Amino acid sequence: MQTLSNTMTVADDIRQFVTDNFLFGKSADLVDGESLLDRGVIDSTGVLELIQFIEDHYGIKVEDEEAIPQNLDSVTCLTNYVRTKLAAIA
Repeated sequence: MQTLSNTMTVADDIRQFVTDNFLFGKSADLVDGESLLDRGVIDSTGVLELIQFIEDHYGIKVEDEEAIPQNLDSVTCLTNYVRTKLAAIA
């Protein structure tokens, strides 16, 4: 379980997870602020995998009402969401 709140570390972790699991190592096309759903990088199952990764890696609970595009649809959104959740439990 990670408890790091450093923006770059969180973004790097999320970017690496997306690259490894959805882009098969081809991170060149991944833009942090771009929608992962709109680009077809992830689908609804991919969202569930991202949620599982966040919960396992950072030890936070993603509530059902928090599983929205504003929190989970890009590396930037995910980074901000994780940092906010980590700050709330610190």
